[in-house]
Amino acid sequence: MTARIPTSALLDGLLRDADAERVTLRWLVDRLGNRSFGLVMLLLALLGAMPGASAIVAPLLAILAVQMMLGHAGPAFPRRVAERSVRTEGLARTLGRAVPALRTIEGFIHPRWPMPFEVTKRAVGPVVLLLGLLLLAPIPLSNVPPALAIALLAIAYLEEDGILLCIALAASALLLAIAAGAVWQAMGELGWVRGFL
Repeated sequence: MTARIPTSALLDGLLRDADAERVTLRWLVDRLGNRSFGLVMLLLALLGAMPGASAIVAPLLAILAVQMMLGHAGPAFPRRVAERSVRTEGLARTLGRAVPALRTIEGFIHPRWPMPFEVTKRAVGPVVLLLGLLLLAPIPLSNVPPALAIALLAIAYLEEDGILLCIALAASALLLAIAAGAVWQAMGELGWVRGFL
């Protein structure tokens, strides 16, 4: 049986193999193989936590989430999106902050409470879709909590850790409930709730 390569090691390998100047989303997906959904989700979550990136990240997460729900083998983005490149330096900077933290987390997580891979993928998809919508909230720093929740889901999914996945889903549900409550309150203050009741 082949030893499982930690996610942090895969990300380190990505940086070693990357072009010196720029990399495309297609290159990333091709390099990640059967862990492409989880790793692309993690990378998008990390980017989504950065100021000003939400408007780009949210549609990509929506595409990813829908494909997970449909049971696709791996993410497929429109050619125009897949061929867009980012500076390798920027990717290295993002991963340089994330990989040490991920390596620490990996000391505590491992495959537990296994679930069928397809079931997990289809369960995580709708949650990622809803959290991706929260990234677009026009409130300063409101993108950080959903981005962190998506990152936690991605790590649990990648490491096949059922316990961590349950924690991540519970945290996501709490976040979505808070957001729904805030929207309901805002609608009430605007007088829209009375129109529904």
